[in-house]
Amino acid sequence: MELNELPGSELILPGLEDILHGKNNTIGALLIAIASIRLTKAGLDIPNQPLASEPELALYAHLQQEHDDAYSYYNALLNSLNSFCSALELKSRYQ
Repeated sequence: MELNELPGSELILPGLEDILHGKNNTIGALLIAIASIRLTKAGLDIPNQPLASEPELALYAHLQQEHDDAYSYYNALLNSLNSFCSALELKSRYQ
């Protein structure tokens, strides 16, 4: 199974590219910063670039600029992140 087949990869994989190119304040990059320890333990190579500090707050602030109801989008993004992390952990456990 490839990473792009994991649930939530449509958010995480572009976030990896963003971090690689020095953009650490995009939605994907912030999600990676939120779960960087978990993702690293599951075997994901995160580019050696600075991650956003307080990524949860930065993500919520980012969403407030785009949506009237940022809370529901925030929760949906965290659920997608959790799905990706869980699938990656299972993938790494059975390889």
